[in-house]
Amino acid sequence: MTTGTLLGVIDLVGRPESVQLARQFTSIRLGEGHPALEDVILLTSEVVTNAITHSNSRNGGRVTVVMVDCHEYIHVNVSDAGADTAPRLRTDTNGENGRGLVLVDALARNWGVREDAGRRTVFFEVAYDFREAPAHLKQSAMRRTAERAARRVTESAAVGWKAPDAPAAGCHAAEAERWGE
Repeated sequence: MTTGTLLGVIDLVGRPESVQLARQFTSIRLGEGHPALEDVILLTSEVVTNAITHSNSRNGGRVTVVMVDCHEYIHVNVSDAGADTAPRLRTDTNGENGRGLVLVDALARNWGVREDAGRRTVFFEVAYDFREAPAHLKQSAMRRTAERAARRVTESAAVGWKAPDAPAAGCHAAEAERWGE
């Protein structure tokens, strides 16, 4: 199993304005100049839009975005309250809606859906070449991770630590197969 660096977790309210918040979160966490920035912003936006449009999280429910840098790809989980129907690729290219997962399928190196404990998670992975990342991203990766960890500890101590109930984010090429068992 490959390890990665947790870039962040954000809980959003299942409302249309949360799509913009997810885009901002992604942009800030990856940082300017990241080679996967545009694709990750686009796909996060699409999957969050699907969650607040089609899942039981719409109308104010919870949608959680987890982002991990696996140093060859960015792994993103978007979890919601599930729905009666499963997310699926649409074949009608002329329809007004339904292109979100088509984009995910075209741009992601891997993606899938997992359901557990009343939550549904759509994950995707966007590959990038770490060698092409700007120098400031490579040079300060360890420092940024240490600073984030220190902030988390401080924040947790200030508000009282609570075990997270968001699904774990993983960095594993065979993740979809494991979840499908």
